[in-house]
Amino acid sequence: MNTDQLIARGRECLAQNDYLGAISALREASDREPGYADVRHLLGLALGLAGQPEAAIEEFDRALALNPSYVEAHLNRAITLNDLGRYDEAREAFRLAWDSDHSAGRSFSRSVSARLSNMHMELGDLYADLGSYGEAVDQYRRATELRPDFLDIRSKLARALMERGELDEAISELSAVIAENSNYVEARVSLGLVYYRAGNYDAAAAEWRACLQQVPDHPKARAFLNMPRTLAAGEEGSG
Repeated sequence: MNTDQLIARGRECLAQNDYLGAISALREASDREPGYADVRHLLGLALGLAGQPEAAIEEFDRALALNPSYVEAHLNRAITLNDLGRYDEAREAFRLAWDSDHSAGRSFSRSVSARLSNMHMELGDLYADLGSYGEAVDQYRRATELRPDFLDIRSKLARALMERGELDEAISELSAVIAENSNYVEARVSLGLVYYRAGNYDAAAAEWRACLQQVPDHPKARAFLNMPRTLAAGEEGSG
């Protein structure tokens, strides 16, 4: 099961009130993608609902360390602190949630823009599943315009660009994502694949080796490094 499937499984378990199943899936996803704030937030939710509030707060804190303006993480952290009787901390968390949700210069509040962005992403996913990558790119672009800090959607945009043959744009997008979060292993895997399709086998091999330094047993990175041209690039690079 890949990371996206683990996250989907975690969401499904949460919707079915299977909190232990959600914790198991989301812990594995967070081990693979330690820099993914959404996974940390979902794991915190699952822990809180499973009656582990202190562990939940730790995950909310990790999510906020990755994205300090994550409104939902602030809110759920505040609710959990309040339930624990830590009222002063809860009030401060609610204040931070309010400040993040009404930051200056936005057409919509952060919570509204997040919902709209995710709706565009879901439509983009549908187009991508149907092989309509032009329409997928349009939807992902709308999503990222609303929330450029949603790095997972920007990665999906890059993959759709790659499928359209717009390799330079895909490389630029993924490079920017990795510059913002160097721990985003899946984005680095995708960048290696774009380089491979562009015929830059040395760069592809370098990205996948970097993936294995972060996640030594990453199945995709290991498999891609075993492709003939990548192996040849790796041998030339080490000679």
